[in-house]
Amino acid sequence: MNRQQLFEIANSWFQNQGWKPHAFQKETWTAFLHGKHGLLNAPTGSGKTYALWFPIVLNYIKNNPNYPTKHRKGLKAVWITPLRALSQEIKQSAERIVEDLELPMTVGIRTGDTSTTERARQRNLLPDLLITTPESLQLLLASKDYANKFKKCSAIVVDEWHELLGTKRGIQMELALSRLKTVCSHLRIWGISATIGNLEQAREVLLGPTSSEMKNSVLVKANLKKKIKVSSIIPKHMETFPWRGHLGLHLLDDVIPIIKKSKTTLLFTNTRSQCEIWFQKILERYPEFAGEMAMHHGSVNKETRIWVENAIRNESLKAVVCTSSLDLGVDFAPVETVIQIGGPKGVARFLQRAGRSGHQPGKTSVIYFLPTHAIELIEASALQVAVKENAVEDRLPYLNSYDVLLQYLTTLAVSDGFYPHEIYPEINGTFCYQGITEEEWQWLLNFLVMGSQSLKSYDEYKKVEVASDGKFEVNNKGIAMRHRFQIGTIVGDASLSVHYQKGGYIGSIEEYFVSKLNPGDVFVFAGRNLEFIRIRGMKVQVRNSTKRTNKVPAWAGGRLSFSSQMSELLRLELYKASTAQNQSKELIALEHIFDKQREESIVPSPDEFLIETFKSRDGYHHIFYPFEGRAVHEAMSSLLSYRIGLLSPITCSLAFNDYGFEMLSDKSIDIQAVLDNNLFSTDYMLSDLQKSLNSNEMARRKFRDIAVISGMVFTGYPEKGIKMKHLQSSSQLLFDVFRDYEPENLLFQQAFTETFEHQLEEGRLRIALERIATQEIVWRPCQKATPFSFPLITDRLREKLSNEKLADRIKRMTKILMK
Repeated sequence: MNRQQLFEIANSWFQNQGWKPHAFQKETWTAFLHGKHGLLNAPTGSGKTYALWFPIVLNYIKNNPNYPTKHRKGLKAVWITPLRALSQEIKQSAERIVEDLELPMTVGIRTGDTSTTERARQRNLLPDLLITTPESLQLLLASKDYANKFKKCSAIVVDEWHELLGTKRGIQMELALSRLKTVCSHLRIWGISATIGNLEQAREVLLGPTSSEMKNSVLVKANLKKKIKVSSIIPKHMETFPWRGHLGLHLLDDVIPIIKKSKTTLLFTNTRSQCEIWFQKILERYPEFAGEMAMHHGSVNKETRIWVENAIRNESLKAVVCTSSLDLGVDFAPVETVIQIGGPKGVARFLQRAGRSGHQPGKTSVIYFLPTHAIELIEASALQVAVKENAVEDRLPYLNSYDVLLQYLTTLAVSDGFYPHEIYPEINGTFCYQGITEEEWQWLLNFLVMGSQSLKSYDEYKKVEVASDGKFEVNNKGIAMRHRFQIGTIVGDASLSVHYQKGGYIGSIEEYFVSKLNPGDVFVFAGRNLEFIRIRGMKVQVRNSTKRTNKVPAWAGGRLSFSSQMSELLRLELYKASTAQNQSKELIALEHIFDKQREESIVPSPDEFLIETFKSRDGYHHIFYPFEGRAVHEAMSSLLSYRIGLLSPITCSLAFNDYGFEMLSDKSIDIQAVLDNNLFSTDYMLSDLQKSLNSNEMARRKFRDIAVISGMVFTGYPEKGIKMKHLQSSSQLLFDVFRDYEPENLLFQQAFTETFEHQLEEGRLRIALERIATQEIVWRPCQKATPFSFPLITDRLREKLSNEKLADRIKRMTKILMK
């Protein structure tokens, strides 16, 4: 069959559905049938699934003209999805084509949810078209004779590639593809990605930067201008001194009419706890929604989630309160309306959520923005600009993740074994490991066989044996079974229980928070001031303290920080407020706040960096406004307080939000000395940062994940599991051994690299400090708190007071400030 006839099949199928193929779909079909690899850039709901299922099927028809009588069973194509929730959708699209064209092909799913019987069936014979996740693909590579099962596979499609890029699951994919390129003789690799800033790089990571696949590849852009309308819910009355949480639920009555007038509404919250609160409050206030409203987040069980997704498809629910668990392409019929509660912190996340409404090509997406405090209206205004200018963010890929590579090499050793000289060029051809040296490669091979220099006397770290012909293989069944159970790169953040030294239990907090405490630090938890003594296993030991503090546990969900692009957009919007030109209705609504800000201080312009100082009964407040997002402010405030401490010893407590950070101390900091000594310099930044933070402890926590992924620590059999405390204590033991006896250990070094590059965003901190160096620093000594500093000060109070008391205290503070 020639290409013209193949296209006819596709066109008439589309016609029968009452559709017309998009130009980008045809372009993808042509490229695929020409034997090209590629990356398709298309938004959710644009028909991207048919852009790739079709050429896979047409290619089969072309190569098997007598398929009705002679169908060869076995795997023809693999579709990778990062979310199990999406696999049903993708399967239905494939089945629709296969059934309508009366092809003898089978379609199957293999994920963590697949039943044991189905898996057993797949062990004997894989379906023609398989939908699976990165983890399940690795499991297939860990099975004996995998090369035979894959050899006739002609296509691998990696869906939502932008979600995998810049994560360790993305590296798993790079490694799997590097192997399958060798195993399958006629393989085409395609990725599907939403719009990100570094699409070209995304294609390189997918195909390998210098590979023949990269040279024979295309980037297809859908160029469907999705119309998005952002509508802010502007409160009728707004506090001049805004604080986090003073809006939000107060606007509940403004949300209800929006829900009532549309068929289905999704309310996106940023955290699971916020999701639970909104769900309950709406039902309390409007019990008539019972039965017509549901909740969807990651901790809800699978059955309920699937029920909710189906109910949205059937339009039988009026509203769903959800978190990012519904962000990705769960391809239900479009909902009419989306409401975003609180700032989404990133442009990409916002656009993804907006795309949920009018989820079909050509429809306008409407998204309502509901601020949880007044300053978030500046974010709303910035997002309007992002939508207009079609702004996009970069996703930066990882480099040299040795833990993932060790896991992968063990996978190959468990299945059919491997010869290092054959595998090395494949690995060296990936983006992640393009810089790996011969020396590092030898170290990794030794690690597999001996379990690193300092552990070679312990047998449990010796997993892989070398046969007489030089083949690396795992012969011990127990080791192989444990390895298969532990394939994956997602390691949960543990929560630690907090106890008094004598044993009284207080509650549990996240490990992330505890990792930054030094013995003697005081933090507020469950309404008490507690002094941190030590961590024993997974227990935090504390005693009561009378010291003042501002440290407060935050849960992972509350840790979303601005993306670099969002920070930049926000600064530009704010600067518009300083000139009173081209103002959006959101900025106009905030005019009274800006006026009040100008009474004591300024609204900074693009070339100004603002510092405010004032005294209150709590002490001396020093507030800095880089507008760079939480993660950067956390690092910058630590760095600055360490450098100030070198000038003159001072104890201060730190607080930070997305707009700035505060140092509160019992004596005044000499700001002039800070400026004269150029304390915002990038010189010696990394070593100062390491000294200012408990970087050893942070790296130790990172190392737990690395130890689990590389297989040094076993997480336990399913159902049984090993308590996080055992994981932590075994990985801590290893960390200490490497620190004392083998500091050159690659996994030990990786823990520090990840701490600085990923957790503290060291690169962005450097750029922010370089920007401050070019700005005029405006220091304003104020008589009292300003509207900009108010959210920071009140966040500090939130830790000490219950919600009712907090609202009363803030009322009193506001009264004084408004005089």
